[in-house]
Amino acid sequence: MIGIINYGAGNIFSLTAALARLNIAYGMVNNEDELEKYSHMIIPGVGHAGAAMEKLKDTGLIEAIKKLSKPVLGICVGMQLLTEHSEEGDSTLLNIIPVMTKKFDKTLSIKIPHMGWNAIQHTNNSLFKGIENNEQFYFVHSYFIEYNPTFDIASADYGLKFSAAIQKNNFYGVQFHPEKSGKAGELILKNFSNLSL
Repeated sequence: MIGIINYGAGNIFSLTAALARLNIAYGMVNNEDELEKYSHMIIPGVGHAGAAMEKLKDTGLIEAIKKLSKPVLGICVGMQLLTEHSEEGDSTLLNIIPVMTKKFDKTLSIKIPHMGWNAIQHTNNSLFKGIENNEQFYFVHSYFIEYNPTFDIASADYGLKFSAAIQKNNFYGVQFHPEKSGKAGELILKNFSNLSL
């Protein structure tokens, strides 16, 4: 059963609707005691990484999240929260995965935010089981996680190569929105729900 970290991260209806379609049981985690109820955790997120971090601090869940040994998936800003630092608001984040979140450079002649479908290249990670390389996923973001082969499990190109998905131990993150990415995205959620550590 998946616990969704509830810290006011914006609209999570599309995520809960996708889990419901897949018959994956889920519930909301509002405090540390509720973490024990669930086998897997999702940190959702839309909007500003710095503001999201402040909201997460207000829940008192930060240290408990860092200590989790069960599978954790950060989505979009939720993935960025797993990193060390974001240029968005010059924000110190959870620092679970030691990479940086950076702003797309306007000199790259790309539209910011990066919004729409983009192909990814992935490693043979369990999160991507059954998914072909060059599969398209749906992105909406103005900040990206720098490519780092140590933690990168999928990359995308948008003016430059960046991490579309990262992993360190039981912590996973995806920059795209699996809940808005059709069948391939639903397979990511299903694969995550089946991860065991």
